[in-house]
Amino acid sequence: MDKYDSKTAAQYLYPPIEPFARHILAVGDGHEVYIEQSGNRDGIPVVVLHGGPGGGCSPAMRRYFDPKKYHVTLFDQRGCGRSKPHASVENNTTWDLVADIEKIRDALGISQWIVFGGSWGTTLALIYAQAHPQAVKRLVLRGVFMMTQRELAWFYGGGAGQFWPETWARFVDLIPEDERGDLIAAYHKRLFSGDTAVEVKYGRAWSAWENALASVRSTGAGGEAPGEYARAFARLENHYFINNGFLEYDGQILDQMHKIAHIPGTIVQGRFDMICPPVTAWTLAEAWPRSSLRMIGMAGHSMSEPAISDALVKVMDGITA
Repeated sequence: MDKYDSKTAAQYLYPPIEPFARHILAVGDGHEVYIEQSGNRDGIPVVVLHGGPGGGCSPAMRRYFDPKKYHVTLFDQRGCGRSKPHASVENNTTWDLVADIEKIRDALGISQWIVFGGSWGTTLALIYAQAHPQAVKRLVLRGVFMMTQRELAWFYGGGAGQFWPETWARFVDLIPEDERGDLIAAYHKRLFSGDTAVEVKYGRAWSAWENALASVRSTGAGGEAPGEYARAFARLENHYFINNGFLEYDGQILDQMHKIAHIPGTIVQGRFDMICPPVTAWTLAEAWPRSSLRMIGMAGHSMSEPAISDALVKVMDGITA
């Protein structure tokens, strides 16, 4: 039996701490981004990139870092969490987010930092590092996603659905048969219909499909997220996916790994991750000379899975400077 069965993720994390500063930063294009800082003002700087796109940051994300050792910066990416305007996709691209990270770093007076990201946060972390390698001291990535057509086809084209057919059916059955060949486009049509009730309905279905597969111990029940949260999350995620992450070409991240070959990094990957299959993490590690891949048995995608939390805390505790 897996040694984590009787424990919760919280037992591996640092005690909750309150931020020592909260800010709203106007980043341009009508967007205001929520930022918080916690831990040691003079500690090792680390910026946390949340998932989604559209997931927002949460207090639990502070708990992976020794508050005596790290100066932790969390922020809500454009359109989600406490950033405004809420659920907006206007002037909201990967490159806008990369620019926002640099504006935050400059505003906080940080010369270089560790970039810590999970799921979509790994995509953003890698693209940011490739664009601004001088600003990145180290990368710590969990549940790797590189915004390729293969990955999108796995999750929205029926690959993961072969393991969860009943859950997949709930996701697909809301769409007419003649539109099921491109579920991202079909959901896009409804998530941006202009009818809030329709957008909430399909936002909940989109979010439930992903939530249902996040944990290795899932029962397949995705739950029902609060309407406005689900709508914002689904709209933002779908917006990025239908635009292929705003990358110039498929496979761009892996193709440009030479730009950050000198940066050290650690990858923590759940062996049974249904959302971001392990082959992506393995492929990334193969192309990244200074990376270390930690494949976590009996773990899925979620950052809060006990084995994943344990591994991430150990990684951060092991960094000396």
